[in-house]
Formats: sequence, structure tokens, C-alpha cells
Amino acid sequence: MCGIYTTNLSFNKQDIKQKLKSINFRGPDNIGMKEINGVTFGHLRLAILDLDSRSNQPYSFGKYHIVFNGEIYNFKDIQTELEEIGYEFETTSDTEVLIKGYAEWGENVLPRLNGMFAFAIYDELKNEIFCARDRLGVKPFFYYWKDGDFEICSQLRPLINKNLNVSKEAISIYLDCGYIPSPLTIFNDIYKLQPGHTLRIDLANKTKKIAKYWDLKDVQESDISYDEAKKQLHNLIIDAVKLRMQADVPLGSFLSGGIDSALVSAIAAKHSSQPLNTFTIAFENPEYDESKIAKQYADIIGSHHTETLCTPNEILAMLDDFKKAYDEPFADSSALPSLLLNKITKKYVTVALSGDGGDESFIGYWHLMLVDKFEKVSGIPFNIRRLIANFPFHKLMGTRPETIKGILNSKDENELIMKIFTSFDSLNLKANNSWIDRYYPGFKSWAKKPLQRAADLNIKLWLENDSNVKVDRASMAFSVESRSPFLDYRIIEFARTLPISYRFKDGITKKILRDILKEYIPEKVFTQPKKGFAIPLGEWIRKDLKEDILNKLNVEFLNSVPNLDITKFTKQLNLHLMNKHDYSFSIWKLYVLALWCEEFNISLK
Repeated sequence: MCGIYTTNLSFNKQDIKQKLKSINFRGPDNIGMKEINGVTFGHLRLAILDLDSRSNQPYSFGKYHIVFNGEIYNFKDIQTELEEIGYEFETTSDTEVLIKGYAEWGENVLPRLNGMFAFAIYDELKNEIFCARDRLGVKPFFYYWKDGDFEICSQLRPLINKNLNVSKEAISIYLDCGYIPSPLTIFNDIYKLQPGHTLRIDLANKTKKIAKYWDLKDVQESDISYDEAKKQLHNLIIDAVKLRMQADVPLGSFLSGGIDSALVSAIAAKHSSQPLNTFTIAFENPEYDESKIAKQYADIIGSHHTETLCTPNEILAMLDDFKKAYDEPFADSSALPSLLLNKITKKYVTVALSGDGGDESFIGYWHLMLVDKFEKVSGIPFNIRRLIANFPFHKLMGTRPETIKGILNSKDENELIMKIFTSFDSLNLKANNSWIDRYYPGFKSWAKKPLQRAADLNIKLWLENDSNVKVDRASMAFSVESRSPFLDYRIIEFARTLPISYRFKDGITKKILRDILKEYIPEKVFTQPKKGFAIPLGEWIRKDLKEDILNKLNVEFLNSVPNLDITKFTKQLNLHLMNKHDYSFSIWKLYVLALWCEEFNISLK
């Protein structure tokens, strides 16, 4: 795992070195730079495979030069295939395999890759740069483009300059989502390469071409038996875990009270030659604490377990790290405990397995259940549902009033699904979901069943732009490589073909994963209530953070935020501080945006 940089702009060597140093945490083991024909390459290395300097980057092979961030987990199989063709290898790294694979197959190397990656390869003879990002967007890829001038980087910070303009569209979407989805960034002229896409830059003609090489397919539900599905899935997960255990540095696993991390950790422990290191966060508030369940898991699988108590003071102390690592507005508050978890983890290991991605494929998130609720009322005519939404009795249904109104006021499943991933109670004066149709058009047609369509949008939109961003920045902030077996594209593709009832049945989420986990951990242990990886943000906003929030979210700042419904937000803020309602997400979004403006000295006007 590393940081990459490429440009055709005429920065001097010191300028580029400073850009790389601003994200040095991504690769503290080596800074490499090379200039070829007016194109400059930079690389920050976090050494995981082949720790020798021979695998430092930029790495060259004949006319090809590469900067690469990530891991190709099946690189040994690809290397064997290349050796049979006649290639020889000087290192034991996946970087050499990737560049020689491209030399042999060109962009057709991509379907062979199983991994997380973002890379740029320069072909001297063609005078072009070929770039690609992994299928699920695990690794980041930012690029600046204007009139043929470009910069490519693993993070946004090195690309920021005083001539950039803030994107009003991006901020409007942020007000709904709490993140900025690809291909947008907070700035005009800087973009994210979307997952499963390539970027080809013709240096002579100063043109670029973006193409898709992978996407979710129109799902065809399999008629496979449940027992056979469980067997095949179990084998896939075992293989995905084992592939991700390859490392020349110490390896461990994150372990919460959930099913996904328990299954990953249990399999890893079984296939490890020594006791597995596992890591968890504990909270003082029992409403959020899963540490006791995680400790039970650790005892059962025989891991060497490290538990860290997360207090308000420790979390608030992470705000400086948060601002440095998350260099674009990002309002998932679980990023803070994630940072603390990685800070502790780094003391013991450099690679950590995680359970991220299981909820997307196996219908685990609570918000996906809203689609199930909608199906129960969808037979009621829309006009009648709209009338029902205005009555107060829905407050007794155990769900937030705004959410119940959102369900009843949705014309169809697709409209509800888009609301789930934007907002049921928007602060955006110009709120609409047209951007989803523009940037993520496929979700309406990939699957016939609404629940699968919601899960698909979860994979394409939320997973990339929230979950993967949180994990990548939090881990890299402390030079830890996080690997997620459930993000193996083979598992994603296989899970989508399984009947919904194999994954969600009678209100039970992730049914098939639970049945696999029974082979490692007693059911009575993992069926204890799941708390979620969250912090008591609402309480902290009323106490520990109150003064700073009121100071930063002043009238001048609120007036500077494009399309913000200031009246509505002010009402929400006051109701929250009086403990009459929980509007912590709305408040946190604006607070994070203010912190970002302060960090980069940028006005939104």
C-alpha cells in the first residue's frame, strides 16, 4: 500500500517532494521520484511484499514505467503464467508482475487481477499513460485535468492550489450524503476515477479517454441449493482470506462484535502458523460497546487480543489526525474510532484484515430493511399514503418520523432507494436525486428485486465513497494496510446470484454467513445484540464539542454554504442541544465542512 503521483506540469523536484511529504503517512518507507520525457512520477512506499529496495517505485521494465498503490493478491498465479510465456523476474513483488503483465496483455491484464489497486503506467514509445482503479474502489485515485495538463495522486491534498474553485454541486450532494461521490470532488477540475474504470492519457495530443472495464451485471438468480451455496461461499471466503494473508510484515485482524469480522478472524486464525493478533475498540457507554463479545470471539479462536478503551478525550484528540488524513469533507463519524483503532494496531502489525463489505453483499444494513417495509405498504395507493404520512401516529412505529414519511411519500421502490442513500430530511434547498441517475444509472436495471437493487446501489455508491474512504484514510494515516476479504470481487459476484432468502429471511440478516460462522463460533455467542461501530456523537455534541461547534458554525460560515437551508439547520441545532431530538448527523456534516475550510483556508463563497 502506497501513495502515487504523476504529472506533466513543470514543478521542480523540491515542489513534488513537498507534495509527497504532505501525505507521507501513506508510505513512510521510501520516497521515489523519476522524470521521463517531461512526465514526473512520484511514489511513497509502505513495504509489504519484498521489503528489499529493488522493489521501490517508480519501477521500470523496458519502455514501461509504473507507480502503483495496492496489492495484487493473486500475483503468484499471474507470475507463473508469465514465466510459462518466457518472462523472468528479479523481485518477489506484485509490482513487477503487474508491469510485466501489462507489457504482455495491455489492458487485458485487468480481468486477471484480484486485488485492490490504483496505478499509472507510462509507455515511452506510445507516449501515453494508462491508469486503472480496482473494481470496488478500495484504493483511491484523484486526478486534476485542464486543457491537457494533469496531476494524478492517491489523495486530494497534494493537488490543491489557490486557482481551484469549489464545486457547488459537490457541496449540495455532501449536504445530503455526508460525502462527495465519484467522479466528483470538492473542487472543479479535480476528479475521482470511478471504480472499475481506466484512464488513458495521450500526451502528444493532450487528450484523455475514460472507459469501463468492470461493473455489476444484470443479476440472474441461481437455482443452487442452500447447502451447496453455503459450501461454495465458504470456500470462496476461505480462499479470499488466505490470499490476503500474504505479507512479509506482521499481520493481524480487526475484531468487533459483528459476524463479518468474527468470520474473517476465525478463518485467519485457523490458517495462521501462529496465534493471530486481533484488535478491538471498547467504549465506556454500554450502548456502543461490543468489546465483551469481541473478547469472547478472541478466546474461542485463540487470538492474541488487544482491546483499547475509547474515551471522549481520546476521540477528540484524533481530530487533528482526522483533518490531515481526510482531505475532503467526510462526515462518517466512525472515522474517529477507526483512526484510534489503527493507531493502536500499528504498534503490533502493519497489515490488518477487516470484515468490511459483508453487509453490502449479504443484506446486513438496517437501511436496506426500509425497502422491505416499503413492499408491505406499496399496495396502498400513493395519494392515500401521502395523506397517512401527515398523521402523527407513525411516531409510534419505532422508526424516525422523517424515515416513515420518506417511505410513505415514495412513489416507487427506486425513489425510496435513492432517498435511503441521500436524505429523508434534506438540508439542501435544491435537493434532488438526479445526480444518482447521472453518475450511477445502472442500479435501476441490475436486479429485478428491489432489495437487491438497494444492495447494489450500496455497493456502487456508499461502499466506495463512504466505507472504503473511511477504511483507507484511517489505516493509511498510521501506515497500516487494511485488507477486506469480503471485497473480493468473486464474493460480490457470487452473492448477487443467491436468492434473497439465503441472505435475508424472516427479519434475519446475513443468514448464510451466520450458518457458516456456526462452524467456528457457537451461535449463542454471535447472536448477541450488535451495537455498530459508532461513537456517542449526539451526547458529545451537547457537551464536549458544543463550544467549538457553536464557534465554527457561526452565521458567516452558514451563509457561505451553497444551497444550505439555514433556517432548518438552525432549528435542528437548537432542538439537538436541548436534547429534544437527535440531529447529530446534520450537525456533524456542517462541523466537518467547517473544519475542512479551516484546514485548507478556503471560503465557500
